[in-house]
Amino acid sequence: MPVLNRAESSRTGVIFVALLLTVWTTGAVAREFRAADTQAENYPTVQALRYMGALIAERSGGRHEIKVFHSRQLGEEKETIEQTRAGAIDLNRTNVALIGNFVPAMNVLAMPFLFRSIEHMQNVLDGPIGSEILNSFEPYGFVGLCFYDSGARSIYNGVRPVRSVADLRGLRIRVQQSELMSQMMRALGAEPVELPYGQVLTGLANHLIDGAENNWPSFVTTDHYKHAGHYTLTEHTMSPEVLVISLKAWQSLSPDDRIIFREAAQRSSRFMREKWRDLEEQSQRKAQDAGVTIVKDIDRKPFEEAMAAIYAKAGRDPAAAALIERIRKVE
Repeated sequence: MPVLNRAESSRTGVIFVALLLTVWTTGAVAREFRAADTQAENYPTVQALRYMGALIAERSGGRHEIKVFHSRQLGEEKETIEQTRAGAIDLNRTNVALIGNFVPAMNVLAMPFLFRSIEHMQNVLDGPIGSEILNSFEPYGFVGLCFYDSGARSIYNGVRPVRSVADLRGLRIRVQQSELMSQMMRALGAEPVELPYGQVLTGLANHLIDGAENNWPSFVTTDHYKHAGHYTLTEHTMSPEVLVISLKAWQSLSPDDRIIFREAAQRSSRFMREKWRDLEEQSQRKAQDAGVTIVKDIDRKPFEEAMAAIYAKAGRDPAAAALIERIRKVE
């Protein structure tokens, strides 16, 4: 064992006391937080999580760090949500349609043809409604930190161009593991197939499914465009992504650290939007250059009218009906 001289002992004692005072005054314990994201390493949400981690490390003086597990390293989205709820994963970026199985308000944000445009969605999420929704997570084992964009989801397939609702009839279309998304696809006359995100490429390549629905970056970065050459701009949902922290991890933070986490999350949201816009444009150009048929001139009205039963069902819940009405009134 090395023997410290008097000066070294004094310095060590000062540092030790300072650390004790930091813990005593802030109630904080240094730790590494595990964050899950099913997207690839260079995807905007993964970059945003790393940006958030850098902000937290800086603001906390290095006491807290975030280790990001991308590319489904901790499991598919449905699995990671359950692990986050149990406290085994600290932070999770997920689509609202999947976490809607746990948090009812999320199902409203995933409703088809709810948002008129990306700008409308952002105005809703950046305002009082967005704050109220994020604050509604705690009873379900999560704390909502911020929203990320995920563009508009549209339908693509490898069988034929879809220009009308009739063209969807009989097509096997992959949807997220969400009853709402299955209801939507059945209402359009297609056969919904609930598959984890990581199995879609294999399903397309082996013709187990005819197509899927997602945004431009997901369509291209996953190579789905190589097996599904018809992309129809239905833009049926503009459901955002949401970043949550497990209630267990949140309760381990001091009040000051909670402020650091919330502010870092909000800044990461703005950072993500900039990255997202760039990737969306690049992805659309790549699909066009690869010869993907892009159907833009569709009559959206029949698609929207097909959702009548879904909205009627949602309307039976007074809270959901009121939230839908408030969202529609936002300019």
